[in-house]
Amino acid sequence: MSGDRIAARFARCEAEGRAALVGYLTGYDPDRAGSLARLIGACEAGVDVLELGVPFSDPTADGPEIQAAMVRARAAGATLEGVLELAVAVRERFADLPIVLFSYANPLLRGCDRHPEGAAGFCRRLAALGVDGLLVVDLPPEHTQALRDPARAAGLDWIGLVAPTSTPARRDRVLASASGFVYAVSLTGVTGAALDANAEGLRVQLDLLRERSSLPIAVGFGIREPAQVASLARQVDGVVVGSALVRAGRESVASLAATVAALRAATPRQSTE
Repeated sequence: MSGDRIAARFARCEAEGRAALVGYLTGYDPDRAGSLARLIGACEAGVDVLELGVPFSDPTADGPEIQAAMVRARAAGATLEGVLELAVAVRERFADLPIVLFSYANPLLRGCDRHPEGAAGFCRRLAALGVDGLLVVDLPPEHTQALRDPARAAGLDWIGLVAPTSTPARRDRVLASASGFVYAVSLTGVTGAALDANAEGLRVQLDLLRERSSLPIAVGFGIREPAQVASLARQVDGVVVGSALVRAGRESVASLAATVAALRAATPRQSTE
């Protein structure tokens, strides 16, 4: 099943004594050809798990950098089908790389509506194209079943999002239905905001998640620098970087690759002794 690539990659990183580098890029930013070049460049430079963003008109959870990327992508003609074509192209180059489709609910639900076999057929198609998991940023746990259950049945992992503001009951509900890994949102705010990787509140949040789930835990939002990655690598199974990669990609493929390489170099867990 396609989601097995996610488990295999986290297991490999654990065996290598490092945290996984989860990298987000917006599909079709700045256009189809430029996006594919950046996706390939980032993967070649060391991204362990690729979060491929589906552009959306109202990206309320994202900060200015990713919002601007989505505006550029939509202006370049981005569609869900176009982003899936990018996923296929990446899969052809990287057979073992986990690909997580990062999307707001609307594009995916429309894809389900348009498929002749509904959500079940749509999710089977995603798996057949090489997608490994779904991360749907704006579906609260009470409303995930219509998409989550067919995704899981098709072999896709359902990545759970837990925020610092999640109540214990909601957190446990998210964890109960998650697979692949848990995305721990590190702060209250949008992507790209500043993060103190050594904040006591974040450590408490991560400890609580570790107590309640056996899934790998990846922390994201506000991670920009290798020093932050190095600090977090001792606490989590994966580190998610998005806005910093989008910003570097806006400069050039070479700048993006250099940024990924620097972040990847900071993932080994250092001894605390």
